[in-house]
Amino acid sequence: MGKRSVVPFGPQHPVLPEPIHLDLVIEDEKVIEAVPNIGFIHRGLEGLTDKRDFKQMTYVIERTCGICSFGHGLGYVETIEKIMNAEVPARGKYLRTVWAELARMHSHLLWLGLMADAFGFESLFYQAWRIRERVLDLLEMTTGGRLIFSVNEPGGVLRDINSDQEKEILKELDIMEDEVKDIEKTFLQDYTVESRLKGVGYLSKEQVHDLGCCGPFARASGLSYDMRKLGYEAYGDLDFEPIISTQGDAYARCECRVKEVFQSIDLIRQAFAKMPGGDIFNPVKGNPNGEHFTRIEQPRGEAIYYVKANGTKKLDRFRMRTPTFANLTGLCETLKNCEYSDVGILALTIDPCISCTER
Repeated sequence: MGKRSVVPFGPQHPVLPEPIHLDLVIEDEKVIEAVPNIGFIHRGLEGLTDKRDFKQMTYVIERTCGICSFGHGLGYVETIEKIMNAEVPARGKYLRTVWAELARMHSHLLWLGLMADAFGFESLFYQAWRIRERVLDLLEMTTGGRLIFSVNEPGGVLRDINSDQEKEILKELDIMEDEVKDIEKTFLQDYTVESRLKGVGYLSKEQVHDLGCCGPFARASGLSYDMRKLGYEAYGDLDFEPIISTQGDAYARCECRVKEVFQSIDLIRQAFAKMPGGDIFNPVKGNPNGEHFTRIEQPRGEAIYYVKANGTKKLDRFRMRTPTFANLTGLCETLKNCEYSDVGILALTIDPCISCTER
C-alpha cells in the first residue's frame, strides 16, 4: 500500500465550471475515496416565501440558475396549478414544451463545450458554444430573454409564438441539426476522445438505480428513466423514447447528451406540427390552499418541486430537489479507484449545477 494523502479539489479549478469542492483521498495517482462539500453559494431562495407572494415567487425560483431557469419556473407553476385546479390552455402547454426543449438544447450544448475543453479540444468547445448561441437567439426572439425567460405564470404562458417565428425556428433547427452532426463525429468517433472517455467512471444499471441517480447520467447506464414520459404539458402527445446507453462510462454520458440534442429538435418539430390554436393563458383567481409536489425532467435529470400553501398570498413552504443533488452520490462512486487525472472529466459527467443544488 502506498502513502495516502488528502488532496482538496475545487471549488475553484480550471476544469470545474461549478464551485464544487471534493476532498480526495489519494494513493499514488489513484483516488481511493471522494468526499463532496457544498454550500459555497447558498442564497436562501426557498426562504423568500415569507417575503414574496406566490406569483412573485415564480420569478424568484426562475433565478435559481440561469441554465435551468425555464424548468424551474415550469415545475413551480405546475405545482401551483395542481393545488388551485387551474386548467392551462392546450396551446400554452405546447409552447411550454417547445421552450423546455430549446432550453434542453442550450444546456446540453453548453455541457458539450465544457467537456470538449476538459479533454483539450478548444476548437470543438467553440463550435459547440457557437451552435448554442443560435439556440439562445431563438429563445430571445420568442421570450425576450436569453437565460431568464419569465414566460411561465400560473394558468399558462405570457407570450405566444407567431407563424413567422415558428418558420424561423424550424429553419434554424435544420441548420443546427447539420452543425451538431458535424461535431458529433468528433465527440463520438475521434480516437483521442474515445481513449479519454471510454471505460472511465463505469457505473452499472443496478448502481445508478440504487444510488438514486437520474437524467443522462443514469440513462447512460441503461436506466430508462425520463420524467417526460409522465406526459406533463404536451409530452403525452409526442412520440419519443428515452435515450439510453448500456456502456455506463464517461463516453456513454457524452453520447446520451449528444443524441438528446437531436431528440429535442425532433420534439420541437412534432410540437409545432401538432400545435393547436386558441388561448395561451387562463388567469387564476384566489390564492392556493393545499400542498402538492411535481416532477419534471430538467436537462440534468429529474427535478422535484414541493409547495405547501395556506390560502393566503404567501406560501408556507417551498422546496425543490435538483438532479445534481441526486447525482452527487453517483459521482463519488465513479471517483473510487479512478486516476487523479480523470477527476475533472468525471465531475463534469454529472453536468453539475451547484447553483440549483444550493438554493
